[in-house]
Amino acid sequence: MLSRLSQALSPISAVQRMKILEGSDADKQSWELKGTQSAAYAIKGRRMHMEDRFIINENINNSGISLFAIFDGHGGEFAANYAKEHLIQNLYNKIVELQAFKDGKIISTLIRDSPEEAKKEENHIPVERKSSFKKSVSTADDTSKKEITDPQLLAQLSKARPITREVRPTSTPIKNVAIPLSSYIDKGKINFGKLLTDEVLAADRLLVEAAKRSLNVAGTTALIAIMQDNYLIVANVGDSRGVMCDSRGNAIPVSFDHKPQQVREQKRIEAAGGYIAFNGVWRVAGILATSRAMGDYPLKDKKFVIADPDILTFNIDDHKPMFLVLASDGLWDTFSNEEAVKFIKERLDEPDFGAKSLTLQAYYRGSVDNITVLVINFLNNVISVSQ
Repeated sequence: MLSRLSQALSPISAVQRMKILEGSDADKQSWELKGTQSAAYAIKGRRMHMEDRFIINENINNSGISLFAIFDGHGGEFAANYAKEHLIQNLYNKIVELQAFKDGKIISTLIRDSPEEAKKEENHIPVERKSSFKKSVSTADDTSKKEITDPQLLAQLSKARPITREVRPTSTPIKNVAIPLSSYIDKGKINFGKLLTDEVLAADRLLVEAAKRSLNVAGTTALIAIMQDNYLIVANVGDSRGVMCDSRGNAIPVSFDHKPQQVREQKRIEAAGGYIAFNGVWRVAGILATSRAMGDYPLKDKKFVIADPDILTFNIDDHKPMFLVLASDGLWDTFSNEEAVKFIKERLDEPDFGAKSLTLQAYYRGSVDNITVLVINFLNNVISVSQ
């Protein structure tokens, strides 16, 4: 069984550890963050804007639960920022609540959209929430207040009449259904698969409504990993990817890309009345290169693109991994799973477990996208495995 992380990554220490290269906000080229067992490195690369975001939060509220995420935005930063700020904060809060409920520290209550709504429940006993958490783990400068649209993407959407009909905001804002805390407890343990699915879909519904109000067509992938004890749970929406290196050095995928040309995805898109077309790569309606994403409201309204995550659960004892790599597709455009694992395996002794070296190598190989690499290290007694 995995031991609890030896040291929590507090909001203050995380801010202190985040190292940003010199220059104005607009000129920033790279971002890095180092935890106890994990590290991330991200570069803007050859893109005009940085639309990747990443999250590291080890040992949430001293619970032994750790949360990691990669968001790869497209069409602007709005969706990736929304996911970073709202989805992750909600997950963080609800993990704290569920852990307290499981341990008998609070009675059963209903999970709602926000802490404020939850507190309205008659029998709710509030638990500690760290409002500063979201400030401690973002990839880049906070641009969540900006309403960014991609003119080229808007031009494409304006030509695609079947896609852009009926995309006005609904007259009544969407509210998520309240869910009892007890529904997330299965045999005394938190059902993280159900929690991740519910939270991703709830955040996507609210993101789409927010995007419609500002006519913002941005979207984002979502790759989220939760670790507790000897279990790793991974939720994936889109084409960011996770790969684990097992004890024998094998590359074990922990997520699978959602691409329009996959038989399952193509059938779903066509059943919804959509199509895929080749434009450099296969794209939904000739526009989007991933078939699942958060945001992308014109395509979401027609159900051509969905935000339903695939959930994979791994027993760490079965694989005894050396490390785990989570990365945006800026890496996977130039590295295969096996190449990335071999590269990191030779550099785990670096201060950031090889995250920076792998990111820069993807750039040198010609990646034209933003590149973010997050490495979780299972060696050097950072995590011990016991029976």
